[in-house]
Amino acid sequence: MQDISALLQNSALKITPQRLTILSIIRKYGHIAIDELYEQIRSVYPTISLATVYKNINALQDANIIAQIHPQMQKPKFELKKQQHGHFICKVCQSVYDFKLQNICSPNLDIIDDIEEKEVYLYGVCKKCKGE
Repeated sequence: MQDISALLQNSALKITPQRLTILSIIRKYGHIAIDELYEQIRSVYPTISLATVYKNINALQDANIIAQIHPQMQKPKFELKKQQHGHFICKVCQSVYDFKLQNICSPNLDIIDDIEEKEVYLYGVCKKCKGE
């Protein structure tokens, strides 16, 4: 995976310690809700405001560095932007897992010329919760 400072260098965004920390936390957790992210960043920057975190999240989204996902029955979560992929959400532990999209999203319809973006969410029980 690309170094997080390189993600900022390749964008028009200024590299700040707060942005580097936000990206590090997102990379560590994979998928994280804003309130969890805020709690994590406050352990490093106790005086940071929630408004500052939102401002940085919005800037990182606008720069196409992070993406927001919307699992059903959960708060939106943020992840580092990467190749298009789907999300499997465990109905027991609420964990979110990435999976590669293959033929699952290649509809054979005459009306489709080019699919620009895919959002695929699959729900079930993960192996950990099944005890496997």
